[in-house]
Amino acid sequence: MSSFLEISNLCAQIKAEGQEKHILRGVTLNIPAGEVHVIMGPNGSGKTTLSYILAGRDAYEVTSGHVTFRGQDLLAMKPENRAASGLFLAFQNPIELPGVNNAHFLRMAVNAVRRQRGQEELDAVAFLKQARKVLETLSMAPDVLKRAVNVGFSGGEKKRNEVLQMTLLQPSLAILDETDSGLDVDAMRVVAEGVNRLRSPKFSALVITHHQKLLDYLVPDRVHVMTKGQIILSGGPELAREIDQKGYAPFVKGA
Repeated sequence: MSSFLEISNLCAQIKAEGQEKHILRGVTLNIPAGEVHVIMGPNGSGKTTLSYILAGRDAYEVTSGHVTFRGQDLLAMKPENRAASGLFLAFQNPIELPGVNNAHFLRMAVNAVRRQRGQEELDAVAFLKQARKVLETLSMAPDVLKRAVNVGFSGGEKKRNEVLQMTLLQPSLAILDETDSGLDVDAMRVVAEGVNRLRSPKFSALVITHHQKLLDYLVPDRVHVMTKGQIILSGGPELAREIDQKGYAPFVKGA
């Protein structure tokens, strides 16, 4: 099976005034096409930093290592080109965009990706028809499209809006950075089902979470434990259950 994402010995630091804080210290990870991988680990392990670097956030500097996405050098691509090529990042804390209509924002994003793929753009009528179908699967009210992006949304609404974006954009690689954080059981199930509906031989996902409960609905192919900027252990879904029972300490001791 070919890898959609190949990370080799990735090292990175945060760019701060007069400081060099190393966060990633040699991350190696391969995600084959059609697989869902999960990263778990204590707070401060570098999980969110990894997701930001993959998406192209400029607050971080890669000092060594390589990342290949669908055969291309991901680190050489601009953030907008990464998105257009099929990478999607769902944020742990989705940002608000006052004054930006949700439907308009989503349609622009969808059509930008469609242009990159050589597909015909959606007019307003076709887009709204598609968006309303997705809203129904996410148990979201249609009027969410009339609101400003995430403004006045509850925590659960923001996370569902991220899944709405993901579903409409149809990425080939979705990175979910603790999208389940702060969600109740029903909302967590909705988020997991949103990912499950996209699962196919042409779709892969990297899910960052602390919660075994999410994995009851979203069964991963592989689970990785990360600490101190490195992946120290990998296994099947049973590894997440062990972490839920024993905590991280037995796994990260001595790392």
